[in-house]
Amino acid sequence: MNGSILIKGGSIVTMDEQNSIVRGDLLIRDGRIESIGTVKDTDATIIEARGCAVLPGFVQTHLHLCQTLFRGAADDLSLIDWLKKRVWPMEAAHTPASIAASARLGIAELIKGGTTCALTMETVSHTEEVFRVVEETGFRATVGKCMMDKGEEVPPELQEETEASIVASIALLDKWHGRADGRIRYCFAPRFAVSCTATLLSTVGQLARQRGVMIHTHASENKTECAMVEQETGMRNIAYLESVGISGRHVALAHCVHVDSDELRHLSSSGTNVVHCPSSNLKLGSGIAPVKEMLEAGVSVSLGADGAACNNRLDMFTEMRTAALLQKAQHGPEVLPAVQTLRLATIEGAKAMRLNEEIGSIELGKRADIVVLNISALHSTPGPADLESAIVYSAQPDDVQTVVIDGRLVLHDRQLLTLNEGQVRSDANEQAVELFKRAGIS
Repeated sequence: MNGSILIKGGSIVTMDEQNSIVRGDLLIRDGRIESIGTVKDTDATIIEARGCAVLPGFVQTHLHLCQTLFRGAADDLSLIDWLKKRVWPMEAAHTPASIAASARLGIAELIKGGTTCALTMETVSHTEEVFRVVEETGFRATVGKCMMDKGEEVPPELQEETEASIVASIALLDKWHGRADGRIRYCFAPRFAVSCTATLLSTVGQLARQRGVMIHTHASENKTECAMVEQETGMRNIAYLESVGISGRHVALAHCVHVDSDELRHLSSSGTNVVHCPSSNLKLGSGIAPVKEMLEAGVSVSLGADGAACNNRLDMFTEMRTAALLQKAQHGPEVLPAVQTLRLATIEGAKAMRLNEEIGSIELGKRADIVVLNISALHSTPGPADLESAIVYSAQPDDVQTVVIDGRLVLHDRQLLTLNEGQVRSDANEQAVELFKRAGIS
């Protein structure tokens, strides 16, 4: 049992169906939201929230915790070169200690920036270390072992036999899915069509449906990747994935920058989720995803920072602001307004992860994944007339004061409570030096 927490006097941005905003108190008891409005509970831990917005924790639906140590080591490259010259060699150089340090660094940054839940794809080996870090830090995550059974210029450490990849994935699913009262979940994570045989993909498609778990992969991020898939299969990326059983409400496709109108119809009709990663797409020069057209077609869209190797920061405030501004630049200022963008970062992410009955909005009975955000800093002054706009366009990670995950305080007054921040930084720096040596990167 987690006891009770009373968050007093804030502006509660619920993200419910009506986008209601309630001025008042929020009572959390035994991990769930018990009361919203005027609350008296003298036994609760009191969190003062005057001058603050109280909102659902951000849900990032595409991350790579294993890549946090790679920050700044793979810059200014296009996707395929980025993979072959930097990211794959660094992933191949991971040890259990380095991947644990990478995950702790990533989760510390995520919590301090208000992200309480993530869908993550790790590397081929040592994924169990990521699960352990998620468990110990109190973070909420659906984690998948990367699956790769084909490809050119792939380091030996990342080359898998098809059956071995499947067996290792199922073992992790059996051990970790549903742990910590459902806070930890497993997903199948084939890297992308270029790295996976049709046999692997079709088997994953069948297993995911049988076992009731998600599939998390990349698709149509880069024109070169799209051309490779079409040359190999004779089909465009989305159609090929659908042909091998990778589509549906349980599937999250990261990026989908280069999709045509026919692919948008397929994504919409199948209910397949698209994860928009605007900063990563810009930094890798991949392009701008047609988010306006996706939303108009009824495609499920949510947001993710991707990894620190291609974004450098894991900050949902940047992703929200960038996502909105990109669509406005292309289609006009009325497109992707603040409230809709904030929904992509919260309840729509929860829907994509099939967790919307539990998280993603502040409603009675839901799991308490909550952020208290200072909205009286200089860059948010004068006091906002529109709270959602202030959160999307003005707020920054340092404005996050308190974070609750599953009813447990994990950040208070900007201090991490389940991680030692100094130790996290020290371990990350030490492990990064050794990893770069092993990878042959100076």
